[in-house]
Amino acid sequence: MIELFQITNDPDFARRCDALDGVRVFVDLERLGKAERQAGRNTFISVHQMDDVARVKAVLKRARLMVRVNPMNPDSAAEVQAVLARGADLLMLPMFTGGEELRAFSALVAGRAPLVALLETASALATLDDWIGTPGLHEVFVGLNDLHLSLGLHFMFEPLALGIVERVARAAQGHGLRFGFGGIARLDEGLLPGRDVLAEHLRLGSQAVILSRTFHRPDEPGSAAHPFEAEVAALRRAEAELSRRTATQVEQDRVRITAVIEGIGAAMARRAAEAAA
Repeated sequence: MIELFQITNDPDFARRCDALDGVRVFVDLERLGKAERQAGRNTFISVHQMDDVARVKAVLKRARLMVRVNPMNPDSAAEVQAVLARGADLLMLPMFTGGEELRAFSALVAGRAPLVALLETASALATLDDWIGTPGLHEVFVGLNDLHLSLGLHFMFEPLALGIVERVARAAQGHGLRFGFGGIARLDEGLLPGRDVLAEHLRLGSQAVILSRTFHRPDEPGSAAHPFEAEVAALRRAEAELSRRTATQVEQDRVRITAVIEGIGAAMARRAAEAAA
């Protein structure tokens, strides 16, 4: 079962997540540089606060609580201490550029919680072999949104079609680490439908994915007929169905999905070139 990451600072919603199997609740404190990197894009910019960590942790009985902190900075030691004091079970470091930063972060945590390396820069990708053995590292998660921008690509799933995600998966698995990547939309939504994204997770042996905002839209007309729990259940049914594919079917899906990604990426590149002309 793939672990589903749900980003929230709402204790009531966190309690609903906690009632489901295989969900990790995710409080996001990252601020530094994020608005500038993702300006003009329809991406999630968190407004979570430090005290949300304790508020969410207090309602969880089964789910682990992961907290994404800021990239390494002069205040990182104090931030790590504050997050751990409020009950974080795992700490995620974003936007690191190589082994030196990740090892420095590991030294700050000092074994008090497992580490999740959020690989989302070209330099972190280039130095993968240098940091994959960092002490305390529990999981490598590929952040496709920032990574594709760092690589100069146009569509967030292009690193998947290019084999980059698979390379990271094999490196993590070779070191006995958990691995996951990207976000997933509802099964039949998204430029690359959620069902296809899920198929690639299963092909690569992924153990984790972030649920997109599409899974929980309480203000959407008709949302009562498709609550969060029902959407997660549909995802789990699809996960079970896709896991029964033969090796031939898995390869056929890989080829088809790669072609879809390449087509979307090429169309986006053309539009960008026309806009710049």
